[in-house]
Amino acid sequence: MRLLTTRSIVFVAGALLAACSGDEPPLELPLGAEQGDVVLEPCTWEAREVEYRAECGTFVVAENRADPDSRLLALPVRRVLATGPDPAEPIFWLAGGPGQSNMRFTRVLGLIENHDVVMVGYRGVDGSTVLHCPEFEAVLKNPPDDVLGEATLEAFAAANAACAERLHAEGVDTDGYTLIDVVDDMEEARVALGYEQVNLLSQSYGTRLALIHGWRYPASVHRSAMIAVNPPGHFVWYPDVIDDQIRHYSRLCEQDAGCAARTDNLAEAMRAVARDMPTRWLVFPIKRGNVLAATFGMLYHTTSAPMVFDAWLAAAEGDASGLAVMSLAADFMMAGSMVWGEATAKVTGSDYLYDPNRDFIAEMNPPGSIIGSPTSLMGWVGAKGWPAKVIPEEYRTVQPSDVTTLMISGNIDFSTPARFARDELLPHMPNGRQVLLSEFGHTGDVWTLQLDATRHLLVTFFATGEADSTLYSYHPMSFEVERGMPAMAKLGIGILVASVMLLAVVLWFITWLMRHRRANR
Repeated sequence: MRLLTTRSIVFVAGALLAACSGDEPPLELPLGAEQGDVVLEPCTWEAREVEYRAECGTFVVAENRADPDSRLLALPVRRVLATGPDPAEPIFWLAGGPGQSNMRFTRVLGLIENHDVVMVGYRGVDGSTVLHCPEFEAVLKNPPDDVLGEATLEAFAAANAACAERLHAEGVDTDGYTLIDVVDDMEEARVALGYEQVNLLSQSYGTRLALIHGWRYPASVHRSAMIAVNPPGHFVWYPDVIDDQIRHYSRLCEQDAGCAARTDNLAEAMRAVARDMPTRWLVFPIKRGNVLAATFGMLYHTTSAPMVFDAWLAAAEGDASGLAVMSLAADFMMAGSMVWGEATAKVTGSDYLYDPNRDFIAEMNPPGSIIGSPTSLMGWVGAKGWPAKVIPEEYRTVQPSDVTTLMISGNIDFSTPARFARDELLPHMPNGRQVLLSEFGHTGDVWTLQLDATRHLLVTFFATGEADSTLYSYHPMSFEVERGMPAMAKLGIGILVASVMLLAVVLWFITWLMRHRRANR
């Protein structure tokens, strides 16, 4: 049973503020640098309170490989050295995103004994040029409507256009920030670091990079393990798929005594609340689009999903306080959640191919849908302002691959549904296998719910090419929440009221004391 405590608020931030990037100053390009230069120095890497010997430094790449006069970029490189005497092929890490750093992998235990673990920074996030878009963040911080309102969506598009125009004026070539450019960075780093072949360990967005790497440089990839697989076309989330996943949760709710006691149909209860969502709780506004966006983000993981359902069921019972918390959280958390320019550059060049003849608002929020598709709505309409550099068609569609590949999928992963890896990739991968984890969601679940089993699966796969998932065991989904968002809202109000009362008492006492002193002069 998975008991949710107040610490689960971490997952709210994790869904909306996923590994916030851009908190370190950009690298500087070394003097006299040339393309392909790599400079490493001994360093240490602390991962889960353990220090490992490593080499840290800078790798130099061209911003636009198609332009012979392109300027250069510096990318950070970290090679955590294998602790064993005779290491096998290294493991190149490819983090999720886009818009997030590739330099923070800490789950090295088990892997590091027999492999170097290599992190190469993502261009546009980790390197000497970071595609920050304060224009876009300004709209997120002060939107004209909620985050899914038409005025806000159009403001997103205008902000993206203004950001790209400013970056161009600063000398940035935005055509150099596609998925292909990132994959080529990894391949050039492989050569510069002296490896004949590499293993790839990727998650979410990083799995798309791993796929393209295997199609583009098959001889360079020894084995590829992908967690939460994102095939071509699936930076777009579709309402019917999201509805199916909510209905799956609804069936699990029927098997949970506590959840079943509150509703006989979770999906329909959510549909009714979404259709007639209250506009405020007490004096606090509830922005419908904010609630839907926060809901979708928190449904990525089964560890945070119960807090969402608790808030929605409370609203169905007449208590909208949890929805107010989500609305407020979306306002405060999304602006700094990623490097927005880098993320927009990646998706507009691959899956978000804006078509002015399509009504994206209607398509992503069809009549009768439970919550629609909030993230796609923000992305499709907002991204139209960015000058997209579209990657070749062969990398935007599934290609055959002989790379030995392990795909690890949660069966209720809202971000990367398992069905797409099974139906769209496996038929084209004779050496591929999918491990389906029941009642697991996105990447956070895979790394936390049964970590020993995940570690064993990865270690044995990289060692043998076989996928040993025998250490996983089934745990029924629990919807129990020790203290959910409605309780947090009331606690917050209680603290606020108590603080005001205390302040009033203090002011009364100070006033009485001053009067008493004057009376006794």
